[in-house]
Amino acid sequence: MCVMKTQTLLAPFRRAIEDYKMIEEGDRIAVGVSGGKDSLTLLALLKALQRFYPKKFDLVAITIDLGFCKDHDPFEPVQKWCDELGIEYHVERTDIGEILFEARKEASPCSLCSKMRRGALNTQLLKMGCNKLALGHHAEDAIETFLLSLFFEGRLSTFAPISYMDRSKVSMIRPMIYISENDVACYARNLPVVHNPCPADKNTKREYMKNLIKSLQKDIPFVKDRMLGAIANPDRYNLWDNVIEKYNSERNKTSNNADAQNNE
Repeated sequence: MCVMKTQTLLAPFRRAIEDYKMIEEGDRIAVGVSGGKDSLTLLALLKALQRFYPKKFDLVAITIDLGFCKDHDPFEPVQKWCDELGIEYHVERTDIGEILFEARKEASPCSLCSKMRRGALNTQLLKMGCNKLALGHHAEDAIETFLLSLFFEGRLSTFAPISYMDRSKVSMIRPMIYISENDVACYARNLPVVHNPCPADKNTKREYMKNLIKSLQKDIPFVKDRMLGAIANPDRYNLWDNVIEKYNSERNKTSNNADAQNNE
């Protein structure tokens, strides 16, 4: 059985926060809590960081309940856990699940679900006076998003560690980008993880990418580290934008060097 201590994860967690200046003095940070391992780990790490971080910040947790469970409250264990930690917790009840799967009968609901959840989340965090939204995306999420964009959209793109949402005037931060999914899973074993009742769970394009990366790792064990490094380090970027300008610049540099040597 894997065991992951808080202190072990706090090192890459804090490094990401400081690399991208995610937290500032006086921030009121809302954590989007789905009830899954990622968001609960994020909340636990932010609470641990809050105890000693030199920049003081407030912390709240918000869950957007999609309405799949009508006969019980699946987030009751999360509420109890937040009470124990002294974290303000709010659950916003919605009928997003019914809209997607019964009213609209969406064959590929993930994109629309994400937009609807994000809209509901933004509304709640503004009501609670938050200026930042923390999301529990880890290293593999960044890689999977990159591959999804490349394969299905023909774009070289993934989410940013920190970004600004113009409409809500809220900054979005992802402090777990340097932490692997396996480490998150180990850490979350003792957290009140809520079962995901979504009918589309484990049957998405993202799940396909997750399995593809696992397959690649069999032959290239370090493939995830290399892909994340390529995403995070701009000096490794060498594609075709401004190729003519680069070509002319290099050619002129060579020509100027030759002229200088001839004049010596």
